[in-house]
Amino acid sequence: MSLPQKQSSETYEVTYDESRQELSKNGEVIIRNPHLNGLSSDVLYHLAISTDTHDLPALFGDVKFVCVGGTLKRMKQFAEYMAKELDIQFDGKDWTAASFRYSMFKVGPVLSVTHGMGISSLSILMHEIIKLVYYAKCKNVVFLRIGTSGGIGVEPGTVVITDKAVDGLLRPYYELYILGKVVRRPSICNKELVEELKSIAAQEIKDFPTISGTTMCTLDFYESQARLDGAFCDLTAQQKIDFLNKLKDANVVNIEMEAITFASMCHYTGIQGAIICVTLVNRLLGDQVSANKDYLYQLQTRPQILAAKLIKKRLALYKSQNI
Repeated sequence: MSLPQKQSSETYEVTYDESRQELSKNGEVIIRNPHLNGLSSDVLYHLAISTDTHDLPALFGDVKFVCVGGTLKRMKQFAEYMAKELDIQFDGKDWTAASFRYSMFKVGPVLSVTHGMGISSLSILMHEIIKLVYYAKCKNVVFLRIGTSGGIGVEPGTVVITDKAVDGLLRPYYELYILGKVVRRPSICNKELVEELKSIAAQEIKDFPTISGTTMCTLDFYESQARLDGAFCDLTAQQKIDFLNKLKDANVVNIEMEAITFASMCHYTGIQGAIICVTLVNRLLGDQVSANKDYLYQLQTRPQILAAKLIKKRLALYKSQNI
């Protein structure tokens, strides 16, 4: 039996240097890839959009808000909702239909885009949508993730504004493996945007509870979230409860599967980003989301209501300042 090989010197940890963080100048998106300058055209493959085939500044240059969420139904519904809120006619066009992967709808200055489920799917979408707003020369763009989550000690239907995003080990960064090395980038939530959302919720939303706190982002839905109802499980019921109580003691109020990546990528490119999720279940009381579909659909509109209020407030501010 051979002994384990000594770890290669190439597999060391590379911690992101915070001093490299640049501030967005004139509201422009920061692209950290000099290789893009050498491309004659850039194909955003998973969006079925190219800098050759689409005049991105003409089509999307007015975009101020990119709102992303998991499902087609939710994000199309949000586009329809924003059309009513902004009094803009919505043509229902899916700008990325040819990709058969994501869907993207445009309502004036708002993009409503699906990101699928989990870190990997979101990461692909974020790379290409960040490049899209960069090529379109958008300024002062805000990214919002509006979605669902499992609550920790909070009632179903509670809307959570993430003020801190952590991974499954409660570490506040997004970890990638690049060239055989571990790279960690901080998953920092934009404090200004978080405070603005909290203020809007406190002053203007009375129909449902809204809180802020730490969001834990996991790699899967079942085992990483200590569920006992997966296809297999090596946990005891007591181990699960002990773990969830540990999360509660650490101010974790909800669990989902995209937060660290979304927060990290927004921060890395100088984009204001925020995460707004409604809780569908209190995990201290159970694992399964058993409410009927109509009720769940109503709950999923709650983050959209808060997002819409922020968008309308910001648009009014931009208009007054001629931005």
